[in-house]
Amino acid sequence: MSLLRLFCDFDGRIGLRAFWAGSIAVAVAMFAVQRVAPALLDRSNAQFVIAFANAFALFPLAALAAKRAVDRGGSSLFGILLVCAIVLPEQARPLLSIGWRPSLEAIVTIAWVVALIDLGLMPSARSDAPALAAAPAGAKAAE
Repeated sequence: MSLLRLFCDFDGRIGLRAFWAGSIAVAVAMFAVQRVAPALLDRSNAQFVIAFANAFALFPLAALAAKRAVDRGGSSLFGILLVCAIVLPEQARPLLSIGWRPSLEAIVTIAWVVALIDLGLMPSARSDAPALAAAPAGAKAAE
């Protein structure tokens, strides 16, 4: 599977090795942006670049999670919702009163645990499992 399909396509399936390799690649890229941007830019521009990179990283993470969820026998929407449950509460934190913050942290923690166990540790569904439907006519060919 090409890198473009790995990070930008929501169709298909990926195994544990590709999921972890892609997730680590996105994490390393995000870490590099967070370290390099302040060294090269002034404070306000560096914050803008980091915020843009964080928002941009949602897409490849959601694509990885969607493909892994399908490989596990579920819906791609499950993987996308897990990524949203992990990332989006942090973005809503400044908009909510302080009483909601523990609830947001609980949501993020639960989503992390579910994602780690279901997407990151559980084996792939068997290829003959009935949960995986046959590809419709005209669908992309598996690589």
